[in-house]
Amino acid sequence: MLMPADDYSADKLTKLKTGGQYPVEIKQTRNPQFHRKVFAFFNFCFQHWSGGHKFQDESLQFDQFRKELIIMAGFHNAYYSINSEARLEAKSLSFGSMSQDEFEQCYQALIQAAMSNIFKTADERTLNQLMSFF
Repeated sequence: MLMPADDYSADKLTKLKTGGQYPVEIKQTRNPQFHRKVFAFFNFCFQHWSGGHKFQDESLQFDQFRKELIIMAGFHNAYYSINSEARLEAKSLSFGSMSQDEFEQCYQALIQAAMSNIFKTADERTLNQLMSFF
């Protein structure tokens, strides 16, 4: 049985046809509950940041938001274009790309980046909700 880990994944799964065959790569997970917690944190941050605004492609906007927050947290690679302009690309949070220790360090950095950039003017109620992710 294939089950989504979060709303973002659920949206992607709706595009698969029942009975269809799809290639999959199975990897040992590090800590699936913690991984879900991080994506719940991303969703909370995104909802606060967007302020209820509806985007043309919500999942694409969420994905871009998530990548930018990862970059703000300092987990990125720098690439240079032909004209020497730097471009930052967020590191992947996938199970095979990051150890549990690095993932936990990234989460702590994500919290700091969110507090500094997204929740700096948040009200007390929102900050109390934010504390549930610590």
